Amino acid sequence: MSFEKDLFVSDIQDAQDVNSLFLVKTMRLAETKVGKPFLALELMDRTGDLVSRVWDDAERLALLCPAGSVVRVNGQAQVYKGTLQLKVTGIETISEDGVDWSLFLPTTPCDIEEMADEIIVLIKGLPDKEIQRLLMTVVKDDALWKAFKTAPAAKSMHHAYIGGLLEHTLGICRLVDHVCALYPVIDRSLLMAGAIMHDLGKVREFSFAVPPFDYSDQGRLLGHMVISLEILQEKIASLRNFPERVATMIKHLVISHHGRYEFGSPALPMIREAFVLNFIDDLDAKMNYLDRLSRQAVPEKYQWTEYQRNMERFLFVTGHEAQKIGDDAGSDDNERQPSLWG
Repeated sequence: MSFEKDLFVSDIQDAQDVNSLFLVKTMRLAETKVGKPFLALELMDRTGDLVSRVWDDAERLALLCPAGSVVRVNGQAQVYKGTLQLKVTGIETISEDGVDWSLFLPTTPCDIEEMADEIIVLIKGLPDKEIQRLLMTVVKDDALWKAFKTAPAAKSMHHAYIGGLLEHTLGICRLVDHVCALYPVIDRSLLMAGAIMHDLGKVREFSFAVPPFDYSDQGRLLGHMVISLEILQEKIASLRNFPERVATMIKHLVISHHGRYEFGSPALPMIREAFVLNFIDDLDAKMNYLDRLSRQAVPEKYQWTEYQRNMERFLFVTGHEAQKIGDDAGSDDNERQPSLWG
């Protein structure tokens, strides 16, 4: 069975014949009003999702396409009520051995190893050697560090792709440098610790070993802030004589970074660094969200989006290609650019 994929969701047009590989995001066996079974599928690749329907032989074909499987699909694209859908006429299973998951899952446009190396450089340059020692326990934990480089930062909102957590964290770390240059009173080491540790629990909040990623049981029951605290406490306990006051301050940054009780923070920001972390975390997340909307818009032309329920407003965006983190950044390490988009 061929693994070649030369047709992506973003390229499919109305009335086009489709024969390509897709990842099954969701699969549901349902019935029409007259009791005939049909399959409701969501197919996906790295460029987007495609609503799909199987009207004939649905019960048999349902056995071939469980959620998380890669299948070859035949069908015809058609616009229904303003939405492009795929009428599926055939499904073939394929072996997933050797599948290139980057074809099917959205992935950061940035180089993962380069981003990880930059965070290590930032850690090693911190003036507070105790905080540096703590953060290096994360880097030296091979399983944790590998998961950190792979995990998404969210399921759907911002940086919702492989490597998204790393990209989001580095964006915040770069913003830390700029903010600290403007406000020297801020404890840069403490704020950098908060930037690196605040979302670390997302490596366990999400299950992303088998696509498509979703919340883990632990993630649904505890949430990433509690999990981040657990990881932080594990690392602190592994260090001899780590300063208790510093540990408490970093924990405060983790549990207050959403800024408000109604946004899930069990504590409100009460120190300078916590206020800053809340603001720059929100800034980087919103810029990434706006970037995603811009990539769906007509290039170089302002236009209104659909109503964004999570932001409770329409947005006025101009289309552009995705920018990589650090685009237009200077080569001097003292001139690092934050992860600002669009």
